[in-house]
Amino acid sequence: MTLDQDSQRTRKLLIQMSGAPGSGKSTIARLLRQSIGGVVIDHDILRSALLEDSDVPFDQVAKRAYNLQWRLAEDFMKQGLSVIVDSTCNFQEVLDRGSALAEQQGFAYWYVECKVEDMDLLDERLRTRHPMRSQRTAVDCPPSAASRARVGEDSRALFKKWIESPCRPESNVIVLDSTSSPEMNRDLVLKQIVG
Repeated sequence: MTLDQDSQRTRKLLIQMSGAPGSGKSTIARLLRQSIGGVVIDHDILRSALLEDSDVPFDQVAKRAYNLQWRLAEDFMKQGLSVIVDSTCNFQEVLDRGSALAEQQGFAYWYVECKVEDMDLLDERLRTRHPMRSQRTAVDCPPSAASRARVGEDSRALFKKWIESPCRPESNVIVLDSTSSPEMNRDLVLKQIVG
């Protein structure tokens, strides 16, 4: 399913992806990009690039990557492009920045959460993907670049929190069962957004 070219030109969207690592955010973001004609800003790519030539601690790099993510989003929006922000979106501040930016630029804001409640499935997905420096290699394995910052972390409790108590806005929320077909989920999102 795709939006026709007139809808792509007139409907300006900021879609903020959310979900635990391995829940399918990037897959859905790429499928949505093909359908709405927008651009995806992948937080993991930004963070991994910033980690390559840096001795800056992992958590500080994450803050820099979020800052860069929002600057890129604003620039793309000023160019009239719809934007899909592909990040875990675990903090109220991230939601607030996204919705404020959409309002400031006159874009419709949507929050799309990819939900997988099966921790073993998330673990399997993480173990089978080719990870970037900023990504987990399993539920119990923090990113290699964050190993010092994550000593003593209870990864399963963290994932449980992300799954059971995500940070969500009050409106324009779409929660997907990411154990379903990515194409079916894309179509569900497009039906909600287009109406």
